[in-house]
Amino acid sequence: MARRPRPRVSKLLLFNKPFAVLTQFSGQQGDSTLADYIKVPDVYPAGRLDKDSEGLLLLTNDGRLQARISDPDFKLEKTYYVLVEGEPSISALNALQQGVELKDGLTRPAQVVQVDEPDWLWPRNPPVRIRKSIKDTWLKLTIREGKNRQVRRMTAHIGHPTLRLIRSQVGNWTIQDIAVGEWYEAAPEGLANVAQRQRK
Repeated sequence: MARRPRPRVSKLLLFNKPFAVLTQFSGQQGDSTLADYIKVPDVYPAGRLDKDSEGLLLLTNDGRLQARISDPDFKLEKTYYVLVEGEPSISALNALQQGVELKDGLTRPAQVVQVDEPDWLWPRNPPVRIRKSIKDTWLKLTIREGKNRQVRRMTAHIGHPTLRLIRSQVGNWTIQDIAVGEWYEAAPEGLANVAQRQRK
């Protein structure tokens, strides 16, 4: 298949993806997709964000930039706020920091801290099912790779399933001041920094 030519002007969109929206522009009847929110032609997601996850999704019209953002060899940090079931012990959090063994290999060490619920958080529709008998916990988790459904599998591995997952940051780009379901176009200076970044 022919590679898409590089655009004359590279674009990067920052989108705050709502829950239950597919990270693609088409789907089955009744699916909610990116086409419901983004009317900009010829942009494509740079990396994945599962249907049941929320938060920052980057889209670009530049295939080379798309590869650099999504390729784990470029080590762009991705930060998530994760609501997990129960209260992880210090040893459980240490396991995430050291790397855990999943079916597709050992994860790279993560940065993880227990935090309060973010004050900027929007209501989810539908709400998370909360059980009164179990105290749930928010974690702030930063990783440098992108295995399929990695964060959910990591928290399940330590015995604390993920109830809600919001990606807040990729590299230097954040969802700060972007309302859920809204997007804006990033300044071109940030594009150049990623495009010129070398593998380490």
